[in-house]
Amino acid sequence: MGTGGRSGLRPEKGSADGEAATPTAASSCQYRCIECNQEAKELYRDYSHGVLKITICKSCQKPVDKYIEYDPVIILINAILCKAQAYRHILFNTKINIHGKLCVFCLLCEAYLRWWQLQDSNRNTDPDDLIRYAKEWDFYRMFAIASLEQTAYFIGIFTFLWVERPMATKKKPNFILLLKALLLSSYGKLLLIPAVIWEHDYTPLCLKLIKVFVLTSNFQAIRVTLNINRKLSFLAVMSGLLLESTVVYFFQRMEWDIGSNCAIYKSQDF
Repeated sequence: MGTGGRSGLRPEKGSADGEAATPTAASSCQYRCIECNQEAKELYRDYSHGVLKITICKSCQKPVDKYIEYDPVIILINAILCKAQAYRHILFNTKINIHGKLCVFCLLCEAYLRWWQLQDSNRNTDPDDLIRYAKEWDFYRMFAIASLEQTAYFIGIFTFLWVERPMATKKKPNFILLLKALLLSSYGKLLLIPAVIWEHDYTPLCLKLIKVFVLTSNFQAIRVTLNINRKLSFLAVMSGLLLESTVVYFFQRMEWDIGSNCAIYKSQDF
């Protein structure tokens, strides 16, 4: 793939005597090689007169991060294809702080889907204000339930990794970085809204495919962030799904106990 105008490069001003300047201080290794996952002190050097040179990894002898010259669209396509190199570039070699906002927006999308299915199953043409307020609170309830289920999913993943990871490496995983990776890799939930807007006979199939895509992205994010094998990543995702399913079952029983006619949990994919 060719370069895209070097949109990812942010050259620093070089010194007056023409010596090479690095993007950050060379005393700390805060970058990763996207090919072999080894730590690197810098991604490129900026020589005088705007001459830039990408750093070569000392371990694999390949560019530390070829994506710094790529257009963001190409990086996004590679991330959608779940390429490990693209995930390492995004997680380790860029400063993206949208994971919190992305999480809230994904939860809103999920809550809207649940609320839409709930209203679709309980149609009421009464224009009374009380009915409208009840529908509004239903949305807030769906948002709270979606948040609790996602929290249970993350707790299941973290618990499994906390117990299993030290047995192989004697090192605790970085849960802060892992949480950021999981939140960023859940961007596939944004597709829920188009799936609802353009409703079709194949909408249930689309929702299941979106679920599979999100789980696949989470799987890749765990594997890249912690540098573990596919088996452990798969078991971590399954552990999260197991705890999430337990919470869903609890909500089903709770709704049944209070006599609600809400059957959304019985058919909900998320």
